[in-house]
Amino acid sequence: MQKIILRNLSRVLSTTVFATAAMLGALPQALAQDTIKIGEINSYKAQPAFLEPYKKGMELAVEQINAAGGLNGKKVELITRDDNASPGDAVRVAEELLSRDKVDVLTGSFLSHIGLALTDFSKQKKVFFLASEPLTDKIVWQNGNSYTFRLRTSTYMQVAMLVPEAAAMKKKRWAIVYPNYEYGQSAVATFKELLKAAQPDVEFVAEQAPPLGKLEAGNVVQALADAKPDAIFNVLFGADLAKFVREGNTRGLFKGREVVSLLTGEPEYLDPLKEESPNGWLVTGYPWYGIQTPEHQAFLKAYEARYKDYPRLGSIIGYSTIMSIAAGIQKAKTTETEKLVEAFSGLTLMTPFGQITYRPEDHQSTMGSFVGRTKNESGKGVMVDYRYLDGAKYLPSAAEVKKLRPAP
Repeated sequence: MQKIILRNLSRVLSTTVFATAAMLGALPQALAQDTIKIGEINSYKAQPAFLEPYKKGMELAVEQINAAGGLNGKKVELITRDDNASPGDAVRVAEELLSRDKVDVLTGSFLSHIGLALTDFSKQKKVFFLASEPLTDKIVWQNGNSYTFRLRTSTYMQVAMLVPEAAAMKKKRWAIVYPNYEYGQSAVATFKELLKAAQPDVEFVAEQAPPLGKLEAGNVVQALADAKPDAIFNVLFGADLAKFVREGNTRGLFKGREVVSLLTGEPEYLDPLKEESPNGWLVTGYPWYGIQTPEHQAFLKAYEARYKDYPRLGSIIGYSTIMSIAAGIQKAKTTETEKLVEAFSGLTLMTPFGQITYRPEDHQSTMGSFVGRTKNESGKGVMVDYRYLDGAKYLPSAAEVKKLRPAP
């Protein structure tokens, strides 16, 4: 009798243990079903000036979404990873986010060559990817695919916004300086093409292409000065821009010359120049201190309350990235890839810069940019005489895109 009781007790304990283990094993899956995971990959260590405020913008958006009840009844979780400014590392991290962290969507990237690597990854793995910041046009045109969308105003769009005024300068001899990787190369190719079309007699008399982050400013500035250009097109940014401006000021490179410069009006890059900030450069940027639209004022108030700091352009991009994903998931009512891709095609939403649409023909958003002139005001660089240009007006037609983009 005692042996029978012990055997029965053993069966009960075994059943209980297995049942408990099964419940515990199912618990993470059940919890996961109540959470939407966004996997984000970026060059945080390599490009902190832009990406630290970018991350704050993303986090603010996630906090607002969760405070309002989440997405389709689920909380949002943001998982960020550093790509070490390496395409190979970016792809490895993307694999880990999908297989280990079980993220529902992928987003991110800053450097264009990394954005292209993740664009190809999304195609191979058939996973949704929103390229938030990389500017190269190949992401949505030559290398475009069904699974990749891009938020930020592209290289082509920003150059197209600058060229009409550059052509109106009536300067014949142009010198060019740019970082020698995908973003710089594509920006220069577009500038040459569009300026030549607008001003057929233009000449490009000097071209300097230092490696990203390795500018030898003295040599570059001297080479540009020796060419005696009438105007300069600059694509340098970050630490390279600061070195270029300092050396150019010292050697008088900019005196009496027009300068057209991509990104320089962004506070990430203009603020550090301080008393060295140039006067009169034609730039794209973000004059956060002067935008009075209701949507931007609401964002500005929330951002300053949360971080006790003013936003940078990265803050706008990070915030709009998460809000874009949220709008897409709400429209699709799921994170299932094919339905999310369908929802993003033609998706319209409001951002701090106003309403944008993700175009069905190339998956590029119509987010625009501010164009204006730089001014040194009491030792601080600001943008003046600026205006917001709608990105939709600076994109090729659907017919032109069809020639640029591979068939699905």
